[in-house]
Amino acid sequence: MTQTAAITEAITSLTDAQTRFSLVRIENEQFFPEWYEELPEITEAEKTSLDVLRRRYLYHRGEGDLLEGTVMLLVVSPLLALAGFYDPPFKIAAESSVELVLNDGEEVLRGRIDVLVLQKQFWVVVLESKKTTLSVWSALPQALAYLMANPHPDRPVFGMLTNGDDILFIKLTQTPTPQYDLSRVFALFTSTREVYEILQILKRIGQAIAPK
Repeated sequence: MTQTAAITEAITSLTDAQTRFSLVRIENEQFFPEWYEELPEITEAEKTSLDVLRRRYLYHRGEGDLLEGTVMLLVVSPLLALAGFYDPPFKIAAESSVELVLNDGEEVLRGRIDVLVLQKQFWVVVLESKKTTLSVWSALPQALAYLMANPHPDRPVFGMLTNGDDILFIKLTQTPTPQYDLSRVFALFTSTREVYEILQILKRIGQAIAPK
């Protein structure tokens, strides 16, 4: 009999994700150059927009922890817009369902992800924060599960995790074997330069997944 479980219940640790999907982290700079190499330049107008984004976020964050929807409005949505993900050839599908079939169909894991950017190669996870602020690392196991649900396993996929304060990028490939690696953590509190680099990376990922 097929057993169905929520991804958030079945995958609760990094060890769970690595074991269930035979995932290996590849700490090789050449595996994930998109977060640091050949980053596109950003304009002065974009820098001005990013300065406003950071200032607004810090203003609202100063009142306390922010809910998921507020982080989406203040940080994620403006960044995706500036990076061009709201324009052709990309499309946004919010609250998209994902499903993983394991053990020859005996187990099904299901979940919902906050934002999916066509070509189904870039996933954005916004952590839900209510009374406490959650680390971006706490969402990594579930994010890896979402990335493994990529309907095109022959292509690399990318992820962005954020709780508002911090942003972490992921790259995952499934061929010849499931592998992934991570960027460093970028912190909005640190400096405006951090936000500039985040936009550059988003644009670089956009270049990587755009139709050739």
